[in-house]
Amino acid sequence: MSKHSIDLSQFDDGFRSEQPEERSDFESVPDGKYQVNVEKVELTEAQSSGNPMIKWTLRVLAPKFVNRLMWRNSVITHNTLRYVKTDLHLCGLDLERISDLPNQLSRLLDVKLEVTKRTKGDNENIFFNRRIDTSREPGTFRQEAGDALVPF
Repeated sequence: MSKHSIDLSQFDDGFRSEQPEERSDFESVPDGKYQVNVEKVELTEAQSSGNPMIKWTLRVLAPKFVNRLMWRNSVITHNTLRYVKTDLHLCGLDLERISDLPNQLSRLLDVKLEVTKRTKGDNENIFFNRRIDTSREPGTFRQEAGDALVPF
């Protein structure tokens, strides 16, 4: 085994139990703002550079294209640390050391985010705008604020 080999045996049990997803439509969702759920996060290596990379799988919750998937890759280099740290912070994960990330990836799952998708030429970019607070039911805050304005 070469020093660059990645041992995948840890995924064997999970792989056996997974079902392939039926993909009838490979077209990307259009540019715009979406509410998404972080469905999967993995630490891997970028194919071109071999740099470490966070691979995000995001499932669209709203407003359109519900249940469609979007992907974002965050390559980790000395030049991108600020952006990676910002994304992790936005997702509620504040680390003392980036080397702690592999053991903390599960804390990023099921985080709800508002993202913006932008396409320039052949490049699709997903930007994390903000974390969506799911401690309140959707619409509850607006309803309470509306009620407060109603005269008695």
